[in-house]
Amino acid sequence: MPTSQALNNVKLTSLKGVGPALALKLNELGIHNVQDLLFHLPSRYEDRTRILSIRSLKVGQLAQIQGEVVKCAVQFGKRRSLHCTITDKTGFIGLRFFHFSAAQKNALAAGCVVRCFGEVRYGRHGFELYHPEYKILKDPINEPIADTLTPVYPASEGLQQTRLRSIISQARELLQRCSIDDYLPLDLRQRFGFAPLEEVLNLIHQPSIDSSSQWLLQESNPGHKRLAFEELLSHRLCMRLSRVTSNQKLAPQLQLNGQLSHDFLELLPFTLTKGQQLASLDINNDMTTSRPMLRLLQGDVGSGKTVVAALSALNAINNGYQVAIMAPTEILAEQHFRNFQQWFNALGLNVGWLSGKIKAAARRKQLAELSSGETQLLVGTHALFQEGVIYSRLGLIIIDEQHRFGVHQRLALREKAAKDEITPHQLVMTATPIPRTLAMSAYADLDCSVINELPPGRIPINTALISNDRRDQVVERIEKACSAGNQAYWVCTLIEESEELECQAAEVTCQQLREQLPHLVIGLIHGRLKPAEKVAIMDSFKNAEIHLLVATTVIEVGVDVPNANLMVIENPERLGLAQLHQLRGRVGRGLVASHCIMLYQTPLSEHSKKRLIVMRESTDGFYIAEKDLELRGPGQVLGTQQTGMMSFKIADLSVDADLLDDVQAASEIIMSEHPEIIEPLIQRWLGGSEHYINV
Repeated sequence: MPTSQALNNVKLTSLKGVGPALALKLNELGIHNVQDLLFHLPSRYEDRTRILSIRSLKVGQLAQIQGEVVKCAVQFGKRRSLHCTITDKTGFIGLRFFHFSAAQKNALAAGCVVRCFGEVRYGRHGFELYHPEYKILKDPINEPIADTLTPVYPASEGLQQTRLRSIISQARELLQRCSIDDYLPLDLRQRFGFAPLEEVLNLIHQPSIDSSSQWLLQESNPGHKRLAFEELLSHRLCMRLSRVTSNQKLAPQLQLNGQLSHDFLELLPFTLTKGQQLASLDINNDMTTSRPMLRLLQGDVGSGKTVVAALSALNAINNGYQVAIMAPTEILAEQHFRNFQQWFNALGLNVGWLSGKIKAAARRKQLAELSSGETQLLVGTHALFQEGVIYSRLGLIIIDEQHRFGVHQRLALREKAAKDEITPHQLVMTATPIPRTLAMSAYADLDCSVINELPPGRIPINTALISNDRRDQVVERIEKACSAGNQAYWVCTLIEESEELECQAAEVTCQQLREQLPHLVIGLIHGRLKPAEKVAIMDSFKNAEIHLLVATTVIEVGVDVPNANLMVIENPERLGLAQLHQLRGRVGRGLVASHCIMLYQTPLSEHSKKRLIVMRESTDGFYIAEKDLELRGPGQVLGTQQTGMMSFKIADLSVDADLLDDVQAASEIIMSEHPEIIEPLIQRWLGGSEHYINV
C-alpha cells in the first residue's frame, strides 16, 4: 500500500485527463502533487441537490434547472452571443454564451434536454443564465441528481470547475486506498475536538446535504476549522523555532549607563509619556542580556516611537556600538536623519546618511567613516545593508514600518548584520496599530511593546464625511484655510490597484484645483516621481512654499508638516481603515485643531457606510485596526499581498481568530512533548518558505 509520502510524490500527470499543460495550470495554483490537490479546499459550496421550476426563479438566485431546448441561435448586438431558450413546461428561460463554438451551437439543438446551473439574471427577453454550467442529458428520467453539496474551488483562467472537481475526485479516490499522515497527535485532537485528517478531507471536499446550511454561507465548517488550526499551528511553530534559533546566538550585552540618555531627555521640550517610559524600559532590559533582542514597538500615529528608538540607540552607542536605522522610503529615511542629526549632534555624536541617491564621493566618505567607527548612527533605506557597507561594531538595528519591507530584504538584513558571531539587537517599529489576533500570528517570534497614548496637548483630528456632490464647498474650505496661512493635503486614492491610474487621477485633480484656486501654490507628488523629486517637493511643502499638496497614498508614510492642518481624502471608500488612519495622521502634528474631510462617492454601500462611520467616530488607531481586520481581513490590513509577510492557504484570521489561543497552547505542548512532528508539519504547510518567516 502506498504511503502518504508516496502521495506527495505522485505526479499530477499520472491522473486521468491531466497532461503537461494542465499540470502547469495547477502549478500556478500551488498544486504540484496529489497531496496538494487534497489540500486545495473549496472556497464555497453550491446546492445542486434539487431542480427548481423556472416559474419559481428569482433574480440573483443561484439555481439548478432542467428543460428542453426550444431554439438556439446566434444573436448580433453590441456583442455576438449564442442564445438558447429552454422550457420545463412552467416557463421559459434563456441561456446566453458570449464565448462559444460551432460544436456547442450544434449540440444545443432544439429538442435536446439540458440540466444547467447559474445565477438568474433579467435580460432583454426575460430571465437568463449567463454562461451556466450545463450538461446535455441522454436519459433525462434516470439522470442522477447530486446528493451532496457541490464544492467551488479557487481556479485560474482556462481551468474550469468541472475539470478541477474531476481531478480532485481522483485524488480523493487515492486517499481511500492510501493512508495519510495525521501529524496532529491524538491527545491534541481529543483536547480540541478535532476529527482525524482523512475524515476531515473527505468531509470538506464532499459535505453531505445534511451538513449545516451555514456551510453555504462560509460561516461555519468544522473541517475547515481543523485544517486552519493545523496551518496556524505550523506557522507559529516555525516562528517559535526561529526565535529558539535566534536565542542561541550571541548579542552585545549592554550595560545601562544613563548619561547620554539623561542629556538627551534634558534637551527635549517635553517629558515622556508613561507608555514611552515603559517601552523604553522593556527595550533596555532586553539589551542587557546576551540574547539578541527581537522586539516590536507599535504605537499609534504621533505616539512618540521615534523618541523611544533614540533612547535605545543612545544606550547602544554609550556601550561603544553602532546603530543602523532603516526606513522603507527615501522621504521617511531623510526625516529620521534630520531628526537624529538635530538631537545627536547636540550630544557630540556623529550621524551618517546613506541612500541610493548620494553621489559616489560622498558614499565613499560615508563608508569609510562607518567602517572606522567614526559614524555612530547610520540612517538610510535598504542601502544600509548592500554589498560594500561594512560596520565597525554594529550593536542595534532599528527598522521602521517593517511590514513595508519584503521578507527577503529582512532576511538579508539579519544575515548581513551578524559579524564575528555577534548578532545585533533588533527593534522593529510600526505606526500601524496591529490587532491582537494579527500580532499573535504574524509576530509570534517578537516580544511586543505598545504605546497606547498620545503626548499631552495633542488635539484630536476632527473627521467629516462629505459627499462628492458638495465638492465645490470643500474647495472653498481649502481656499479659506490656505489664505489664513495654513496648509492642506488633497489625497487621491488608488484606482483599480494601478499606480499608473492613481497618478493620472492625481495629475487631473491637481490641474483642476490649479484652475479653481489660481492664487494658491499647488504641488503634486506621486509614486512615479524620482526619489529626489519627491524629497524636493516635500521639502518645499514643509518650508511652506506650497499651500496645497495633491498627493497619492505615497504620503501615508511621510514627513511631519506641523503647519498642515487640513486633509481631503477623495474616495475614502476605496481604502482600508488602517490606511485611512495612517493618512489622516499626516495632519494634527501642530498646536492648532486639524480636520480631515473624507470626500466619498455616492451611492455608498452599507458596508462602506459602516467603515467610514468608524473613521468619523474614532481616532483610536487600535480600535480602528480591530474594525479593519473584522471588515477586510489580515492580508489587506498589513499589506501582506505586497510584502509576502503572511500568506495562508486556508486560515483567515478575521474568521479564525478564536483558534489562536488554542494554537498557542498546542505549540507549547508540541515543542515540549512532540518535537518529532514539528519539521514534517512545517514542511506540509510551508514547504521551503519557512526560512523566510519573520526574518
